[in-house]
Amino acid sequence: MICAFASAICYGTASVFQAVAARAAEPGTGGGVDVALLWRAVRQWRYLAGLCLDGLGFVLQVVALRTLPIYVVGAALAASLAVTAVVASRVLRVRLSRVEWAAVAVVCAGLAMLALASGREGHRAGPEALDWALLAVAFGILLLGAAAGRLPDRPRALALGLGAGFGFGVVEVAVRLIDGIDLTDPTLYALLAGGGAAFLLLTSALQRGSVTTATAGMVLGETIGPAAVGVAWLGDTTRAGLGWLAVTGFAVAVAGSLTLARFGEAPDPDPDREADPGPPAGAV
Repeated sequence: MICAFASAICYGTASVFQAVAARAAEPGTGGGVDVALLWRAVRQWRYLAGLCLDGLGFVLQVVALRTLPIYVVGAALAASLAVTAVVASRVLRVRLSRVEWAAVAVVCAGLAMLALASGREGHRAGPEALDWALLAVAFGILLLGAAAGRLPDRPRALALGLGAGFGFGVVEVAVRLIDGIDLTDPTLYALLAGGGAAFLLLTSALQRGSVTTATAGMVLGETIGPAAVGVAWLGDTTRAGLGWLAVTGFAVAVAGSLTLARFGEAPDPDPDREADPGPPAGAV
């Protein structure tokens, strides 16, 4: 559980750096997914710092997924938005409302419930078609991103966020299924394709449209699907008699994270710039 919490801290802090870098990058001319945007963003030190934190978070996530049920790790990763909110309030001087501070407390309470109720990770391999299904989903995410470019702003942001969440969900399930490096294993390619597609869609979502909507979609995409796969096919369980507490904790943690979804969006890249005061009083 410590690794899951530490992974959430890394991901949550990285989001602050990456959101600022994505918004500061020179905008492209296309809609939906801008492949060149990732290259423009990665040339900024903030985005590189975020990637380093993401790398450390991924290592910790792998350790957590090898010892905990997917639904616990997924809820912890969604709770990284609480970390993002706290970091943004301190580093970027973003003010949290009472409701948002309450949401941070709710997320922590939900994770505490999960920690008490979670059992051991399952050891089933799942159906044979699961490996290929993951690979198909990973490439389907890229098609989803391409189709999102034809949508209006709000549904486009939601589609990009859901796509990114599905990609991160593919990574979560793939980590559980991979047993060593096998270049003929479709799960390995599903992990690479799913992770790459998720980063691409998330970077585009951070720059275009309502990133609050996109982040909410990402939270839903990366938690519910993988948790269902873990329980249905991989043998994830709860402690005897505490299934209700695990379900409640999962729902509470995700709901609290959705309340904090606006912290997926960066503030103005120039925080020192003052708002336009408008014309002086009495001006015609």
